[in-house]
Amino acid sequence: MEYVSTRGGTRVVDFEGALFSGYAPDGGLFMPQRIPSLDRDTLQRWSSLSYPELVKELCSLFIPAKLIPRNALNELIDRAFSRFRHKNVVHLSRLKDGLNILELWHGVTYAFKDLSLSCTGQFLQYFLEKKQKHVNILVGTSGDTGSSAIESVRGQKNVDIFVLLPKGFCTQIQELQMTTVIEDNVHVFAAHGNSDEIDEPIKELFADVDFAGKHNLMSLNSVNWSRIMVQIAHYFYAYFQCATSLDTTPLPMVEIVVPTGGGGNITAGCIAQKIGLPIRLITVVNSNDIIHRTVQHGDFSLAESVKATLASAMDIQEPYNVERILWLLSGSDSCLIKTLMEQFNISKRLKLPEDLHRKLSETLGSCSASDQDIVGAMRRCWEENQYLLCPHSAVAAHYHYSQPHSFLCLSFLSSIPRCCLAPASAAKFQDALLQAGLVPQIPPEITALTSMETRSTPLERGWDWAQVLRGQIEAVTQQW
Repeated sequence: MEYVSTRGGTRVVDFEGALFSGYAPDGGLFMPQRIPSLDRDTLQRWSSLSYPELVKELCSLFIPAKLIPRNALNELIDRAFSRFRHKNVVHLSRLKDGLNILELWHGVTYAFKDLSLSCTGQFLQYFLEKKQKHVNILVGTSGDTGSSAIESVRGQKNVDIFVLLPKGFCTQIQELQMTTVIEDNVHVFAAHGNSDEIDEPIKELFADVDFAGKHNLMSLNSVNWSRIMVQIAHYFYAYFQCATSLDTTPLPMVEIVVPTGGGGNITAGCIAQKIGLPIRLITVVNSNDIIHRTVQHGDFSLAESVKATLASAMDIQEPYNVERILWLLSGSDSCLIKTLMEQFNISKRLKLPEDLHRKLSETLGSCSASDQDIVGAMRRCWEENQYLLCPHSAVAAHYHYSQPHSFLCLSFLSSIPRCCLAPASAAKFQDALLQAGLVPQIPPEITALTSMETRSTPLERGWDWAQVLRGQIEAVTQQW
């Protein structure tokens, strides 16, 4: 299994090479050169597997045993999930009105990113210990990625992590989960800008190939293939939990609704489809609706500004993983993707070619939700189920409540099960719960954050953020 850049200007790399990269040197994103396909017998055999077992099977498709032997891979994944609070790692809550919520937030930071980042952290350690190597991880966060990334590598002697958070755009709890980690290898920067603005200095440093190589720079944002790979398991688990029966021909369909920000999770869903999982994908967004406009109208163009919403982790205007989806749907046409993305990078506007837009709209459905919609879904879910949703999960629930639950399928009307992915615990979003007139239920470990020591470095507007980061990374590198 080898990996190529979506823009085709970089030599192929193996899984280790993709893992230790951020953006590819040509500005693209690494993807498997080929997507494996699974037959019906394999799907039926996998249907009884636990979530961790599904992660192991799927990762083994993309990580050759010569790089990580299967026994070692299994041990790494078991270690990754050892800190999760739920015995099954993830949990499906079956609620009224056919609302199925797949809780992906039972990790240390109460967010779905713990799932992929805990595994990715273990993969990193495996190679770093083997080669006695040190890396600098550079991460931008809209809320949850930063804390999950920090937890995956905190205290490790061969890793330093630099996290940029958008000051004032995260919830207090999200920020405290990052700034209260007082470890020598953790460096948090509070930037006075939004999520898209903090991505710019990160892109600049990765584009400086000499600097990135000299300082062993890598990313744990969802530009990193390893995160996408682990997330494919969400869809297999959701499918097997919700499918009516695997004894029919063809296999039954399940609709999976995916709250979407940077697009990593929905990319994993598209790959699951490509592998052979019979799922219908719905990408749901807040008022920052570039993905919705792209699916509906082929309009991949920035709005005038990022809108602050209750679903703050999805307040993103440039969902970089869309490039991966377009590459998949174009038949791996790297020349086309290079042309399209260069055009977008210059003008921040792109009209998809008609054929590519048609394939995208056949692959994905989409929906956007306002803050009013989010609050309405949170209230209804509580009133009907006494179940608290985070505002991001509520975007998916809004789609469920607003859409009919039957579809014309193979010329007869049948009800297709639907599963909404829940990316975070409601406990992290107290202000949103209060706006919905609901009472937060706060775990003691989150309450304790407010009395802990904090540490972060400010990045003020007008400063050259990339230059500040360069200086900090160079200073840390000198201490190795």
